[in-house]
Formats: sequence, C-alpha cells, structure tokens
Amino acid sequence: MDVRVRVGRNLQARRRELGLSQEELAHRAEVHQTYLSGVERGRRNPSVVVLQRIAVALSCDIEDLTRKL
Repeated sequence: MDVRVRVGRNLQARRRELGLSQEELAHRAEVHQTYLSGVERGRRNPSVVVLQRIAVALSCDIEDLTRKL
C-alpha cells in the first residue's frame, strides 16, 4: 500500500475516533480543508512539518499516522 494512502486512512480513522469534522481538524492543524481532504484520500503528499501539525491536532504521534493497519 502506498504510504500516502496509509497515512490518509490512519488520519481519517483517528479524526473520526475523536468525532472531528475535516473542517475542525483543518482549523486546528492550520491547513486548508481541501488540502486535508487530499491527504485523507492519499492524493496529497504532506511535508513532515504539516504531518506534525496534524498529529498534534489529533493528539497523537506522527508514527501513529504512518503505521501499517
């Protein structure tokens, strides 16, 4: 599985677990909602800096977003 797809699936699962909308998470991570949507769908390749901001907004580590399902 492509790492972008894996990150997207893990991100989406964690976001839903926390009951957050894409819009709310995007606001917390200081990224645009359409960009976050692209990351969740595995179409965007976020930088490590952006992944860190998303992880902080999800109260998790980057490793949680990159782990295999």
